This record gives sequence, structure tokens and C-alpha cells, in this order.
Amino acid sequence: MSLSQAQKKAFRSIGHHLNPVVMVAENGLSEGVLAELERALADHELIKIKLALAERDDRATLLAELVAASRAELVQTIGKMALLYRANPKANPKLSNVQRASRGITGGIERLAPSA
Repeated sequence: MSLSQAQKKAFRSIGHHLNPVVMVAENGLSEGVLAELERALADHELIKIKLALAERDDRATLLAELVAASRAELVQTIGKMALLYRANPKANPKLSNVQRASRGITGGIERLAPSA
């Protein structure tokens, strides 16, 4: 599943105001990081993560591993921040960043979210 440019634009707009919910440092991918990433994506659908690594190549490699392990879509990367999206049809509307944002937008984001 690939996101369209319109979907990415909408998700970047929502993600701009988010704080990172997962931070990965020098220890890399641990079971705890993967568990937290899984929980965050299941609850929020759209999350911002921080990769606290100095080298750009190390960040890119780690980000590729995170995306593969989580089955999420990479929406955007800027510096040490990355925005990930994974649709959850059973997401709690009070926790989902996508559903909460769509309530405030006329026309909604629902039609932008990819169908499974």
C-alpha cells in the first residue's frame, strides 16, 4: 500500500503539530522500542518518531528497519524526525490523530485514508 501525494500532504499537515512518541537512540531497535512503536501505531495511526543518531546513514538504515518491522508507511523525514502512518480500522477515535484531525476539517480526512 502506497500513500498518494494528497494523503501525504494531509498527514504532514496533521503531523506538524505532533510531538515524538517514540525515540530511538544509540541502542537501536530493542524489543521495548518495537513494542512501543506497535502500541503507538495501533492507538494513534499517525506518529512522529525521533531518531537520536548523529550519522545520517545510520538514521536512514534504522528508519528502514523501523518501517519494515512496523509495516507502516513513511510519510516524511526531516532531520532526526520521521512521520509514520499505519491505518487501523478499529482505532479509538479519541486517540487516533487522523480521526481527531478529520473532525476539525470540512470534508474530512476519512476519504484520504487508504482503504484496506
